[in-house]
Amino acid sequence: MEQTSLKIEGMGCGGCVSSVQNALTELSGVISADVDLDSATAKINYDIANVSLSECIAAIENAGYTVQK
Repeated sequence: MEQTSLKIEGMGCGGCVSSVQNALTELSGVISADVDLDSATAKINYDIANVSLSECIAAIENAGYTVQK
């Protein structure tokens, strides 16, 4: 299992947090995703055998947000 924290731009409300969290948890291999509006971060626990970090980033971006790299 891997854990990472990503900085996300574009979140402005609780609905945004839910959108990002749902986008991540729908991915097979994401064990948990803790998205925080105040710090604009997502802490993700995932199984690298089933999902890659780039897939997590793509899911966030497909939901309409930007991941700082």
